[in-house]
Amino acid sequence: MTNPVQQDYITTFEEATKIISEIGILPLAPLLPDHPSLSGLTKPENWHTGSEFDPWLWRARFPGEGIAAYGKFIKKKAILVSREWFPVYVAALGSDLPLEERYNNGLSSREALTLLAIIREQEGIETRKLRAEAEMKAKEKKTAFDHAVTELQGSLDIVISGVKERQNAEGEKNGWNSTSFETVSHWMEESGISPFPGTREDATEWLKSEMDKGWSAAAKSWIVKAWGW
Repeated sequence: MTNPVQQDYITTFEEATKIISEIGILPLAPLLPDHPSLSGLTKPENWHTGSEFDPWLWRARFPGEGIAAYGKFIKKKAILVSREWFPVYVAALGSDLPLEERYNNGLSSREALTLLAIIREQEGIETRKLRAEAEMKAKEKKTAFDHAVTELQGSLDIVISGVKERQNAEGEKNGWNSTSFETVSHWMEESGISPFPGTREDATEWLKSEMDKGWSAAAKSWIVKAWGW
Protein backbone atom coordinates (compact mmCIF):
# COMPACT_ATOMS: atom_id res chain seq x y z
CA MET A 1 0.00 0.00 0.00
CA THR A 2 1.24 3.49 -0.80
CA ASN A 3 1.62 5.42 2.42
CA PRO A 4 -0.85 8.36 2.24
CA VAL A 5 1.51 10.34 4.48
CA GLN A 6 3.73 10.81 1.45
CA GLN A 7 0.99 12.16 -0.85
CA ASP A 8 0.69 15.73 -2.03
CA TYR A 9 -2.39 17.79 -1.26
CA ILE A 10 -5.71 16.31 -2.28
CA THR A 11 -8.51 18.48 -3.63
CA THR A 12 -11.53 16.23 -4.17
CA PHE A 13 -13.97 14.32 -2.00
CA GLU A 14 -13.24 11.18 -4.01
CA GLU A 15 -9.52 11.39 -3.22
CA ALA A 16 -10.29 11.76 0.48
CA THR A 17 -12.67 8.80 0.34
CA LYS A 18 -9.91 6.66 -1.16
CA ILE A 19 -7.46 7.58 1.61
CA ILE A 20 -9.99 6.84 4.37
CA SER A 21 -10.65 3.47 2.79
CA GLU A 22 -6.91 2.74 2.65
CA ILE A 23 -5.90 3.73 6.18
CA GLY A 24 -9.14 3.14 8.12
CA ILE A 25 -8.87 6.08 10.50
CA LEU A 26 -8.41 9.71 9.45
CA PRO A 27 -8.53 12.50 12.06
CA LEU A 28 -9.89 15.86 10.97
CA ALA A 29 -6.90 17.68 12.47
CA PRO A 30 -3.38 16.35 13.20
CA LEU A 31 -3.60 13.90 16.09
CA LEU A 32 -1.46 10.79 15.60
CA PRO A 33 2.29 11.07 14.98
CA ASP A 34 3.39 10.29 11.41
CA HIS A 35 -0.21 9.80 10.29
CA PRO A 36 -2.32 11.89 7.90
CA SER A 37 -5.22 14.15 8.84
CA LEU A 38 -7.86 15.72 6.65
CA SER A 39 -6.58 19.22 7.37
CA GLY A 40 -3.00 18.14 6.70
CA LEU A 41 -3.90 16.54 3.37
CA THR A 42 -5.86 19.51 2.04
CA LYS A 43 -5.10 23.10 1.13
CA PRO A 44 -5.97 25.61 3.88
CA GLU A 45 -7.51 27.99 1.36
CA ASN A 46 -10.15 25.39 0.39
CA TRP A 47 -11.61 25.19 3.90
CA HIS A 48 -14.87 27.01 4.69
CA THR A 49 -15.35 28.14 1.09
CA GLY A 50 -18.68 26.35 0.65
CA SER A 51 -17.45 24.87 -2.64
CA GLU A 52 -17.27 21.22 -3.66
CA PHE A 53 -13.58 21.33 -2.69
CA ASP A 54 -14.30 22.37 0.90
CA PRO A 55 -13.19 19.61 3.33
CA TRP A 56 -15.37 21.15 6.06
CA LEU A 57 -18.38 20.17 3.97
CA TRP A 58 -16.95 16.73 3.22
CA ARG A 59 -17.00 15.87 6.91
CA ALA A 60 -20.82 15.72 6.71
CA ARG A 61 -20.86 13.88 3.38
CA PHE A 62 -18.78 10.96 4.65
CA PRO A 63 -21.36 9.78 7.23
CA GLY A 64 -24.27 10.98 5.11
CA GLU A 65 -23.21 8.73 2.24
CA GLY A 66 -22.20 5.85 4.51
CA ILE A 67 -18.53 6.13 3.57
CA ALA A 68 -17.18 6.67 7.08
CA ALA A 69 -18.41 7.13 10.63
CA TYR A 70 -17.69 10.57 12.06
CA GLY A 71 -17.41 11.62 15.67
CA LYS A 72 -15.17 12.46 18.60
CA PHE A 73 -14.08 8.89 19.09
CA ILE A 74 -10.48 9.31 20.32
CA LYS A 75 -9.39 11.67 23.12
CA LYS A 76 -12.44 13.89 22.42
CA LYS A 77 -11.10 14.63 18.93
CA ALA A 78 -13.07 14.32 15.70
CA ILE A 79 -12.06 11.41 13.49
CA LEU A 80 -13.40 9.52 10.49
CA VAL A 81 -13.46 5.72 10.56
CA SER A 82 -14.02 3.87 7.27
CA ARG A 83 -17.15 1.77 6.81
CA GLU A 84 -14.99 -1.37 6.70
CA TRP A 85 -13.20 -0.58 9.95
CA PHE A 86 -16.07 0.90 11.93
CA PRO A 87 -17.99 -2.27 12.93
CA VAL A 88 -14.68 -3.79 14.05
CA TYR A 89 -13.82 -0.58 15.90
CA VAL A 90 -17.15 -0.71 17.75
CA ALA A 91 -16.66 -4.39 18.63
CA ALA A 92 -13.15 -3.75 19.93
CA LEU A 93 -13.73 -0.48 21.79
CA GLY A 94 -17.44 -0.12 22.52
CA SER A 95 -18.91 -1.00 25.91
CA ASP A 96 -20.41 -4.40 26.65
CA LEU A 97 -22.94 -2.72 28.96
CA PRO A 98 -25.94 -0.63 27.91
CA LEU A 99 -25.73 3.02 28.92
CA GLU A 100 -28.44 2.59 31.56
CA GLU A 101 -26.33 0.01 33.36
CA ARG A 102 -23.20 2.14 33.04
CA TYR A 103 -25.11 5.03 34.59
CA ASN A 104 -26.29 2.87 37.46
CA ASN A 105 -22.68 1.84 38.04
CA GLY A 106 -21.52 5.44 38.13
CA LEU A 107 -19.76 5.16 34.76
CA SER A 108 -21.90 7.63 32.83
CA SER A 109 -23.48 11.02 33.39
CA ARG A 110 -27.19 11.68 33.82
CA GLU A 111 -27.04 14.16 30.93
CA ALA A 112 -25.66 11.48 28.60
CA LEU A 113 -28.47 9.13 29.61
CA THR A 114 -31.06 11.84 28.90
CA LEU A 115 -29.60 12.74 25.51
CA LEU A 116 -29.28 9.14 24.34
CA ALA A 117 -32.94 8.45 25.15
CA ILE A 118 -33.94 11.42 22.96
CA ILE A 119 -31.61 10.48 20.10
CA ARG A 120 -32.99 6.93 20.13
CA GLU A 121 -36.50 8.35 19.70
CA GLN A 122 -35.49 10.95 17.12
CA GLU A 123 -32.63 9.57 15.04
CA GLY A 124 -30.86 12.34 13.14
CA ILE A 125 -31.94 15.05 15.59
CA GLU A 126 -29.93 18.28 15.25
CA THR A 127 -28.10 20.02 18.06
CA ARG A 128 -30.47 22.90 18.70
CA LYS A 129 -33.54 20.67 18.89
CA LEU A 130 -31.71 18.14 21.05
CA ARG A 131 -30.77 20.84 23.56
CA ALA A 132 -34.37 22.01 23.63
CA GLU A 133 -35.80 18.50 24.09
CA ALA A 134 -33.34 17.86 26.92
CA GLU A 135 -34.19 21.20 28.54
CA MET A 136 -30.56 22.26 28.18
CA LYS A 137 -31.00 25.42 26.08
CA ALA A 138 -29.91 27.70 28.92
CA LYS A 139 -26.46 29.19 28.49
CA GLU A 140 -25.24 27.74 31.79
CA LYS A 141 -26.14 24.23 30.60
CA LYS A 142 -24.19 24.36 27.34
CA THR A 143 -20.99 22.97 28.86
CA ALA A 144 -22.82 19.99 30.39
CA PHE A 145 -24.55 19.39 27.05
CA ASP A 146 -21.27 19.50 25.12
CA HIS A 147 -19.62 17.15 27.60
CA ALA A 148 -22.52 14.69 27.35
CA VAL A 149 -22.57 14.50 23.53
CA THR A 150 -18.79 14.09 23.52
CA GLU A 151 -19.10 11.34 26.15
CA LEU A 152 -21.65 9.50 24.00
CA GLN A 153 -19.38 9.67 20.96
CA GLY A 154 -16.36 8.47 22.92
CA SER A 155 -18.32 5.51 24.29
CA LEU A 156 -19.52 4.69 20.75
CA ASP A 157 -23.18 5.13 21.58
CA ILE A 158 -23.72 7.86 18.95
CA VAL A 159 -22.14 9.27 15.81
CA ILE A 160 -22.35 12.64 14.11
CA SER A 161 -24.57 11.66 11.20
CA GLY A 162 -24.41 14.89 9.24
CA VAL A 163 -25.09 18.59 9.22
CA LYS A 164 -28.56 20.03 8.81
CA GLU A 165 -29.45 23.49 7.57
CA ARG A 166 -31.16 25.54 10.24
CA GLN A 167 -34.50 26.91 9.09
CA ASN A 168 -37.11 29.23 10.54
CA ALA A 169 -40.85 28.52 10.74
CA GLU A 170 -41.23 29.59 7.09
CA GLY A 171 -38.64 27.07 5.93
CA GLU A 172 -36.02 29.71 5.17
CA LYS A 173 -32.36 29.30 6.11
CA ASN A 174 -31.79 30.76 9.55
CA GLY A 175 -28.30 30.90 11.02
CA TRP A 176 -25.42 28.43 10.91
CA ASN A 177 -25.85 24.78 9.96
CA SER A 178 -26.28 22.42 12.88
CA THR A 179 -24.71 19.04 13.66
CA SER A 180 -27.07 16.05 13.80
CA PHE A 181 -26.72 12.81 15.75
CA GLU A 182 -27.77 9.18 15.41
CA THR A 183 -27.14 6.08 17.48
CA VAL A 184 -24.29 3.93 16.21
CA SER A 185 -26.58 0.97 15.51
CA HIS A 186 -29.04 3.09 13.51
CA TRP A 187 -26.31 4.76 11.43
CA MET A 188 -24.75 1.38 10.64
CA GLU A 189 -28.08 -0.13 9.65
CA GLU A 190 -28.99 2.85 7.47
CA SER A 191 -25.55 2.67 5.84
CA GLY A 192 -25.85 -1.04 5.11
CA ILE A 193 -23.06 -1.98 7.54
CA SER A 194 -23.36 -5.26 9.42
CA PRO A 195 -22.05 -5.67 12.99
CA PHE A 196 -18.72 -7.44 13.37
CA PRO A 197 -19.49 -11.13 14.03
CA GLY A 198 -16.42 -11.96 16.10
CA THR A 199 -15.39 -11.41 19.71
CA ARG A 200 -13.75 -8.33 21.19
CA GLU A 201 -10.42 -10.16 21.01
CA ASP A 202 -11.01 -10.98 17.32
CA ALA A 203 -11.79 -7.32 16.63
CA THR A 204 -8.68 -6.16 18.48
CA GLU A 205 -6.45 -8.50 16.48
CA TRP A 206 -8.13 -7.43 13.22
CA LEU A 207 -7.40 -3.76 13.90
CA LYS A 208 -3.79 -4.45 14.86
CA SER A 209 -3.31 -6.53 11.71
CA GLU A 210 -4.76 -3.82 9.46
CA MET A 211 -2.63 -1.13 11.08
CA ASP A 212 0.47 -3.24 10.46
CA LYS A 213 -0.24 -3.11 6.73
CA GLY A 214 0.02 0.64 6.22
CA TRP A 215 0.51 2.60 9.43
CA SER A 216 3.76 3.95 10.79
CA ALA A 217 5.09 2.35 13.95
CA ALA A 218 4.72 5.69 15.75
CA ALA A 219 1.04 6.03 14.82
CA LYS A 220 0.21 2.47 15.84
CA SER A 221 2.08 2.82 19.14
CA TRP A 222 0.26 6.07 19.92
CA ILE A 223 -3.23 4.75 19.23
CA VAL A 224 -2.70 1.43 21.02
CA LYS A 225 -1.70 3.44 24.08
CA ALA A 226 -4.68 5.78 23.66
CA TRP A 227 -6.98 2.75 23.55
CA GLY A 228 -5.36 1.29 26.65
CA TRP A 229 -4.28 -1.95 24.99
